[in-house]
Amino acid sequence: MRFHETALPGVMLIEPEPRSDERGVLVRTFCQDEFGQQGLNTVWAQISTVYNPQHGTLRGMHFQRSPFGEVKLIRCTAGAVYDVIVDLRPSSPMFGRWIATELNATNRRSIYVPIGCAHGMQTLTAGSELLYMMSVPYHGPAVDGVRWNDPFLGITWPAPPESGRMISQRDESWADFVGSSDIDN
Repeated sequence: MRFHETALPGVMLIEPEPRSDERGVLVRTFCQDEFGQQGLNTVWAQISTVYNPQHGTLRGMHFQRSPFGEVKLIRCTAGAVYDVIVDLRPSSPMFGRWIATELNATNRRSIYVPIGCAHGMQTLTAGSELLYMMSVPYHGPAVDGVRWNDPFLGITWPAPPESGRMISQRDESWADFVGSSDIDN
């Protein structure tokens, strides 16, 4: 695996190094030793998948408030997504900034999201599926978010398909970002 630092402190893009032969391809997507050598989380409390049948589905921007902040390791196992991370840590030099990358089943990349960052994505194809590894279990009362189209954040999203963008009422109604000291811990 190759670990690439991004503009946001602690957010890592992880590229696998596939091994191919006549049988197919072997891809290692997690190694406790290699993650540990990078100073990254190596213990996962929960693993979930999210399947999105429709192109243009937008999910986000989500995080869990302190003391339930979570590290996430996210990989696209089917289809393709435009993946966005926003730095919500008041102590970060990149506070309020965002990065985006394409995760897809072909490039097999993963994105490592530290505590204090919000995550969201928009599907680029129908039938997209994401695998989420989280450092702490889901805790409903701690779940929060910021609006996907908050003018302060200014996230540039791909144009939706002709059928339009699909977004849940909850994600549509998150408040604008105003900053909070209980996000990072």
